Amino acid sequence: MDTQELLAARLRAIARATPWCMQALQAVAQLGLPHCCIGAGAVRQLVWDALHGVAHPSAPGDIDVAYFDAADLQPQREAQLRQRLEALLPGVPWEVCNQARVHLWFEGHFGYAVPPLRSLDEAIASWPEFATAVGIHLQPGGGIGILAPHGLDDLFNMVIRRNPARISADGYAQRLASKDYAARWPRVTIFPE
Repeated sequence: MDTQELLAARLRAIARATPWCMQALQAVAQLGLPHCCIGAGAVRQLVWDALHGVAHPSAPGDIDVAYFDAADLQPQREAQLRQRLEALLPGVPWEVCNQARVHLWFEGHFGYAVPPLRSLDEAIASWPEFATAVGIHLQPGGGIGILAPHGLDDLFNMVIRRNPARISADGYAQRLASKDYAARWPRVTIFPE
């Protein structure tokens, strides 16, 4: 078994051992979307809490649900899916985003245009840090699927480094300032650029 397979097995074990994660994965699976996952900060927090020995990990501040549907680019669809998740698992701070429509709002939010994404994998590969460019989903047979286009090394080595695919150096610096990773996870290594 190679390193990535070992890390994937660890990620699956951590997810299965964390009640909030399994509940969220089960709720998202009920949406029936073919290209969908929980990702970003929710997965990072899941793993880093486990690696820091947090006895009772709390649910993240929000649970990012990413999906890809180029056939329906209406923002109302994201709101409908969020409402379904809220009904399935009330009290969870769901964030739902169709990665196929990111290019439609990105410039207005971040100040520069980006091309349309072609798949969920391509979307995840563009997320701001390599450690957070990871998604997990429940497979039909009950297994946990992993989308990690850059691998799982940074996630398990607790390394924060900028993914230049989409975020600017200034945007990354702002993220570092707002996230304050080291206060919550003191063993994290941060690359400022």
